[in-house]
Amino acid sequence: MPKERGHKVIVSNRKARHDYSILDTYEAGLVLVGTEVKSLREGRASLADAFATVDDGEVWLRNVHIPEYVQGTWTNHTPRRTRKLLLHRQEIEKLIGKTKESGLSLVPLAMYFKDGKVKVEIALAKGKKSYDKRQDIAKRDADRTISRAMGRALKGRYND
Repeated sequence: MPKERGHKVIVSNRKARHDYSILDTYEAGLVLVGTEVKSLREGRASLADAFATVDDGEVWLRNVHIPEYVQGTWTNHTPRRTRKLLLHRQEIEKLIGKTKESGLSLVPLAMYFKDGKVKVEIALAKGKKSYDKRQDIAKRDADRTISRAMGRALKGRYND
């Protein structure tokens, strides 16, 4: 059987980019059982309430919902179990320092297959206040208006 190649996104957490300011991102491996991988291959997972913690020098992914594999037997996994993330020691030390001192959070942004292995993109993030969210929305709307006006100007139509 040929080895799998490429990058296939399973699930992404779009709400995280809305609720948090992303400071730094990391790619981490994930310790899974067989039925979890089979369920992920069907594209079934949710990062809605997920977060990561650093406990005793190890990084753990919590509240990720991977539903039970439909054709699984009594060996099926529990859907919301805590899963270990695989990172380099220097990355873990950096995350420990950042989360302890400055009150930053570890938020999963996406889960995907990379060359046949499940990877999670986690971010070191700081929570946004409601006025920050409003500013981001206003900036996005202004950029959209400017790009439309530029497009009209390039086409020779100068409507206000």
